[in-house]
Amino acid sequence: MGKTIAIVNQKGGVGKTTTSVNLAASIGSLGYKTLLVDVDPQGNATSGLGVNKKEVEKSTYDMIVAGVKAEDILIETPFKKLDLLPSNINLAGAELELVDMQGRDSRIKNALAPLKEKYDFIIIDCPPSLGLITVNVLACADSVLVPIQCEYYALEGLSQLMNTIRQVKRLYNPLIELEGVLLTMYDGRLNLTQQVVNEVKRFFPQKVYSTVIPRNVRLSEAPSFGQPVLYYDKSSKGSVAYVDFTKEFLNKNNKRPRG
Repeated sequence: MGKTIAIVNQKGGVGKTTTSVNLAASIGSLGYKTLLVDVDPQGNATSGLGVNKKEVEKSTYDMIVAGVKAEDILIETPFKKLDLLPSNINLAGAELELVDMQGRDSRIKNALAPLKEKYDFIIIDCPPSLGLITVNVLACADSVLVPIQCEYYALEGLSQLMNTIRQVKRLYNPLIELEGVLLTMYDGRLNLTQQVVNEVKRFFPQKVYSTVIPRNVRLSEAPSFGQPVLYYDKSSKGSVAYVDFTKEFLNKNNKRPRG
């Protein structure tokens, strides 16, 4: 049974999609069958794997709103052991359509249920909001991974996120846990960076990964080439950091790299 991890932060620009794409690709490269689910209407995780979101005929919108089977929208990517459920702009209206639907909080959970046996890990890239789609994801996830940028106001809004997770735990998903917190856009030369790191560790004791993701040009370039950074430039600092983080992530899940 695959483990489902939601990558969540309602703040934009924190490295959420970058983490979703590169964690999923790195898990696959280390030998575990992985599914990346894009439920962000911006579809950046989709294009980050080289899929033209404008040409996607059926997306996670159809899966969530119209009940199309997840298998029918699945895309096999050229990257090792990595498949994708793509998003496109249609998803932008899904929140309004979900409001009046029966079982609106479990649409994603029900849609992904048949796939859980086929994958070791399911990584879900959430929209930068705490709306109905994110609540849907939290209702089906085993855990939540929170990327936090090493910048001023890094912790802004995180109390609200943790409250949402607690509410979901109480109402829909009693087993959901905090997977961990990943520090992104790290620049060790700045005093502010260390202040943010200390603050985040106080806010999330024992939950912050020791691996940090640096600011890196290759990491920023890779999505425009439709590739995870591991495939775009394997030796770049960004690629090395995400592989190291993935090994730490797997170790915490009692898994060892297979290749």
